[in-house]
Amino acid sequence: MAEDDMYTKDGTMNIHNKPANKKKTGQWKACRFILGNECCERLAYYGMSTNLVNYLQIRLNQGNVTASNNVTNWSGTCYITPLIGAFLADAYFGRFWIIAIFSIIYFCGMVLLTMTASIKGLRPSCDDNGCDPTKLQSAVCFIALYLIALGTGGIKPCVSSFGADQFDVNDEAEKKKKSSFFNWFYLSINVGALIASSVLVWIQMNVGWGWGFGIPAVAMAIAVVSFFSGSRMYRLQKPGGSPLTRICQVLVASTRKYHVKVPNDKSLLYETKDAESNIKGSCKLEHTEKLRFFDKAAVEVESDHVKSSNNPWKLCTVTQVEELKSILRLLPVWATGILFSTVYSQMSTMFVLQGNTMDQHMGPNFKIPSASLSLFDTLSVIFWAPVYDRIIVPFARKFTGHERGFTQLQRMGIGLVISIISMIVAGILEVIRLNYVRKHNYYDLEYIPMSIFWQVPQYFLIGCAEVFTFIGQLEFYYDQAPDATRSLCSALSLTTNALGNYLSTLLVTIVNKVTTRNGKMGWIPDNMNRGHLDYFYWLLAILSLLNFLVYLWIAKWYTYKKVTGRPG
Repeated sequence: MAEDDMYTKDGTMNIHNKPANKKKTGQWKACRFILGNECCERLAYYGMSTNLVNYLQIRLNQGNVTASNNVTNWSGTCYITPLIGAFLADAYFGRFWIIAIFSIIYFCGMVLLTMTASIKGLRPSCDDNGCDPTKLQSAVCFIALYLIALGTGGIKPCVSSFGADQFDVNDEAEKKKKSSFFNWFYLSINVGALIASSVLVWIQMNVGWGWGFGIPAVAMAIAVVSFFSGSRMYRLQKPGGSPLTRICQVLVASTRKYHVKVPNDKSLLYETKDAESNIKGSCKLEHTEKLRFFDKAAVEVESDHVKSSNNPWKLCTVTQVEELKSILRLLPVWATGILFSTVYSQMSTMFVLQGNTMDQHMGPNFKIPSASLSLFDTLSVIFWAPVYDRIIVPFARKFTGHERGFTQLQRMGIGLVISIISMIVAGILEVIRLNYVRKHNYYDLEYIPMSIFWQVPQYFLIGCAEVFTFIGQLEFYYDQAPDATRSLCSALSLTTNALGNYLSTLLVTIVNKVTTRNGKMGWIPDNMNRGHLDYFYWLLAILSLLNFLVYLWIAKWYTYKKVTGRPG
């Protein structure tokens, strides 16, 4: 093997800051540690968060509204902090060190939370009348929770990108394996979630909160050990400096030159002469025709060369301009993901309310909580992720000729269609349920004699849609984000989850206000047998269809990123 072929061509380094050796680093031998870390970290997260509202109600003696608001505020923070971790990773420290540092913060938060549930003095005193926490005990509990929120902010946006970094995109064989990584990455998340939402929730409610939080803390410790165990095998991308500064430089330079005409010959636009990009860890990007106003930042004028060195606030390279264009092209695609997240969020809200009215018995003695049916979503993902990778992709490849079976945009679009079908199926079930109520006059019956397992298809369809859309998003944002902003773009994709939840809240509030006018019961009353939840599902299906049509237009307009040269 020639010496040039011994090392990766994407600019990655090993843990000792030397060029990464192809045979000794990266690929699946490194990814098994990253997947192990993610599985255990998600087990810890869901094991603690799934039942958190009950902990706040039981141990901290909070009412429904207070506990619910505290959980949603904390969850929202968990999707905002990734912007911090991503910025630090891309700009200054790199993904490896951010994951390492924030994993330790995360573990400290988990240990502190376990202590608040098990150690006398930190644990609220409880009797038959309930628990009576002191202000200090409540404060320590929330310090632990927000340490966890900070910790997850360093891991979430970096770990999927860090795993994908283990495959050299300049090597065709490794490039094909990278697509499979995202499927197995999402599968590892759901394996952790499956254990958490079944076993750990039962332990918390039947054995005790000390054990219920202690096991997730141990899982997080295993996650940290798993991550550090692979250190010698990892490939590390160099941080490229602050992406926000580079974006601002293009905006300022193009605005300053608003009167300058962009030449038709694009070779006249400013770019470094050597093969390497002047942005660390980033390949040069080819010029694209759209969003031409920003090309003005790369047009050379006499005043740009007053001093010997170029001022990046006056003159930017084509690569720097294309970096901004790439991010702007991502934003419309990102926006269409918000409504998909709204549909996804129905599993923890409307699906549960619908299930609360149905027969929850499995046999004569065992009763399954309606919220536990989300297990079928997780099982669906665990089923569809390998099926997609091993069966659907090779089958689709025969017809499309595309190495991944579908383009990333096609994959996400298929998921959007399946999400529409899931809302239609949920709506049809609600129509059947309400007809059953009317036929037998079951309006005031708490549980109607109709099995909750009729809800399984809608959960299963949501899981299938996730495999197409959410995994497609992971791959899309990694591939189409500029090299030096991958963590930041991954963090941006996570914000669709938060915004999807907020949009769901807004829709429910508007629907409730409009449909309860003039003393009417409304679509979503306390007694679901007298409401019209089916109308709400139809509303989501129609909005999702409109969203899909907009998505088709955006996908047709979208220009894929073009890479040239070597990383800087």
